[in-house]
Amino acid sequence: MDRLQEKTTAPYPPVGADGGQSLSQKPNQSIAEGVTEHKPPERDLEEILRQISRVNDPAYLPTVSMNDLYEQVYPGRPPVVDGLLYAGTYLFVGAPKVGKSFLMAQLAYHVSMGLSLWGYEVRQGTVLYLALEDNHRRLQERLYRMFGVESTGNLFFAIGAKQLGGGLEEQLKGFVREHTDTRLIIIDTLQKIREAGAEKYSYANDYEVITKLKRFADISGVCLLVVHHTRKQQADDKFDMISGTNGLLGAADGAFLLQKERRADNAATLDISGRDQQDQRLYLKRDEERLVWELERRETELRQEPPDPVLEAVAALVTAERPEWRGTATELVAALGLDMKPNALAMRLNVRAWRLSYEYHIHYESARTHAGRSIKLTLEEPQA
Repeated sequence: MDRLQEKTTAPYPPVGADGGQSLSQKPNQSIAEGVTEHKPPERDLEEILRQISRVNDPAYLPTVSMNDLYEQVYPGRPPVVDGLLYAGTYLFVGAPKVGKSFLMAQLAYHVSMGLSLWGYEVRQGTVLYLALEDNHRRLQERLYRMFGVESTGNLFFAIGAKQLGGGLEEQLKGFVREHTDTRLIIIDTLQKIREAGAEKYSYANDYEVITKLKRFADISGVCLLVVHHTRKQQADDKFDMISGTNGLLGAADGAFLLQKERRADNAATLDISGRDQQDQRLYLKRDEERLVWELERRETELRQEPPDPVLEAVAALVTAERPEWRGTATELVAALGLDMKPNALAMRLNVRAWRLSYEYHIHYESARTHAGRSIKLTLEEPQA
């Protein structure tokens, strides 16, 4: 009896990925070219029941093997601002009245309009700005001074919201359901949405606060930027100046730190550190008339990832003249003219499928069938 195809684009590992044998793969089977052994239906049923029993065991620990990791195609973290800001949860910190809210408005506007920021490419999308320390009149005056009459319908503001654990997550989920192209949500400030009774700054409490926000951001695929304050005490590591414990930064995907030498200065530095972007320091200056932040210089130029010869070869194969290719990994190796094993090619494409999609607009699928593993490459329209 033929089995249903099992797509490797599934975001979760298959049952049995805890170190035991996969239900559809023998231990010594090639990831790229495996052929499923035909078993009697009763043996399949026995294996399924055994796996169910293991999962229901209170002592069961879900794990995934390295082989299974390589077999999956996981969604990438698309940049909101390429090289600067990605999907995930980030802190944006600075002293009170240093200009954080102006920079947040500037970032929100650029993302909603799809305008490049300081030379960084921006992916356009809907933005929600929870300006919880502002009112509508102040927002109106600030935005008009910064951007004039060039308005946008993709930037939404709220001056009130519920707290974490008190309905905020449901409000954010509802907004994303209504605006499916949401890329960025700004919460200004963290203190305004902390749960009632959560004033104690313990590591565990700080970590849990950001973890709740991160859970929402990871599931929805948006960037959540949380504005927070610094403490007065200086520190050797500038990010140790974040008010609260290290639990905040420990749970976040990264942080931005805006600092001035003197409060009256128009110049500031923006330090950036995160899991998905290069550590950077930007030197900014605020325009006295429009109050927007302008880039003066970067301390370190961004590293450019070199082209991947395998992805380049795939891009040469899948073109507007031939927008789709189907076959096995062995056939793909031959079509690309590569000197590599089919198994290695399949692994490489699994790991770099996001880059293939984002940089070359080619969608990659790999599926296991009763006859082996098939690969499909499809040219897509470039995303906005």
